[in-house]
Amino acid sequence: MPTGSTTGVLPAVIQGGMGVGVSGWRLARAVARTGQLGVVSGVALDAQLARRLQLGDPDGDMRRALARFPDQGVVSRILDRYFVPGGIPDGSPFRPVPRLGLRPHRARDELTVAGNFVEVWLAKEGHDGPVGVNYMEKIQLATQPAAYGAMLAGVDHVLMGAGIPGEIPGLLDALSAHSATELAVAVEGSQERHTVTFDPTGLAGPAPERLLRPRFLAIIASTVLAQYLHRSPTTRPDGFVLETHRAGGHSAPPRRRNGLSEEGEPVYGPRDAIDVAKVAALGLPFWLAGGQATPGGLTAARGEGAAGVQAGTVFALARESGLTADLRRNLLAQGAAGTLQVRNDPLASPTGFPFKVARVPDTLSEEGEFALRPRLCDLGYLRTPFRKDNGTIGYRCPAEPVDTYVRKGGEKEDTDGRRCLCNALTANVGLHQNRPGGYVEPPLLTLGQDLDFLPDLLRHVGTDFSAADVVDYLLSKEEGRPRTPLG
Repeated sequence: MPTGSTTGVLPAVIQGGMGVGVSGWRLARAVARTGQLGVVSGVALDAQLARRLQLGDPDGDMRRALARFPDQGVVSRILDRYFVPGGIPDGSPFRPVPRLGLRPHRARDELTVAGNFVEVWLAKEGHDGPVGVNYMEKIQLATQPAAYGAMLAGVDHVLMGAGIPGEIPGLLDALSAHSATELAVAVEGSQERHTVTFDPTGLAGPAPERLLRPRFLAIIASTVLAQYLHRSPTTRPDGFVLETHRAGGHSAPPRRRNGLSEEGEPVYGPRDAIDVAKVAALGLPFWLAGGQATPGGLTAARGEGAAGVQAGTVFALARESGLTADLRRNLLAQGAAGTLQVRNDPLASPTGFPFKVARVPDTLSEEGEFALRPRLCDLGYLRTPFRKDNGTIGYRCPAEPVDTYVRKGGEKEDTDGRRCLCNALTANVGLHQNRPGGYVEPPLLTLGQDLDFLPDLLRHVGTDFSAADVVDYLLSKEEGRPRTPLG
């Protein structure tokens, strides 16, 4: 099977696929230009495309990429619905996009395919470095059209975490042949097998050539999961990213319930450590993630047999990051002063997974700001399908209004402390929704908990650094060392 590598060697550095738009096309392109793996986040790219078009697409980037999409009928429908020349007035709400669901919805699929195509195409524009896209297994309902859109743009790697991605290798095989696909979906309260289908017919033109099949890297937090995925060719990835609970965003919960620390964080123990030697014995390339953003971290990872490291937080603070300028400056200032705190919050995420929350004023990390936000769920990427009493399928999210969630059969205690990540993470990159009465959706920032790299990094690159500066810093002890060839 052909794969999407363009360089002939594995990257020493994978830039983490962070959040909604933080790992955007500008950041991924900047990293890929250095020869390392630049990664775009594949979450909510349909909404991001729609909102950027409603803002008028002032630089023309969205429309430039859409002009290269193989089905211009799809493009016309998207532009007719979402593009606003000159942009919507300040303070106006964005027009909504169709929410994810089990039932087929062609307009939703078209927007998802196009959104992923645009992000990857822009990330790959003007160079031949490797570009990847990062998905969450939790957001199963978007995976098929999202991956297909990325593949239409020639994505080189697909990365996925937050679940057991056993069906993804076969899915990528099928999509490379433009075949219709079926993906199993977990439905709470149901013992039946539920699936979501996707038919790409027509989206790549009348007689499309076979697509390049990207390499698949599974982001995992346990040795057992690596062994499980490796045991069969149908589930086996092309490599692993071994991510500890110190990494940003979501992390796997502790395997043993040890209660909470004095700071109210989950307590991890020896059973949560990944046995790197056992993963290495599987014979697939792997990268270490979580607290690896130093030259010494890369050297140590190489010493354990890894191809390199994945780093997220350090790139989130780089100039090309999708974070708004004010948020990025605030994080850097706190980091330089040594006052930046990141908490592994066991309640913040509607997924039920622990989620790293950076303590930043005027964000949902503050209880006062959280208390002011009206509870609602209108983007719905983290909604969970569930079986209703009458046998039909409904959707619920612990971050929606409490009475609504309970009426749908959810437990009231599951709503405690839940933040709406969909809206908050979108606000991080300047695409916040404006509500009636003037309320503006606030951001919520996530970073890794290991910030010890910051003082040394800032001494080397200064307080306003680029993604290329980060790569140079991480590789500063790698001069003259050959990179790992592709298997």
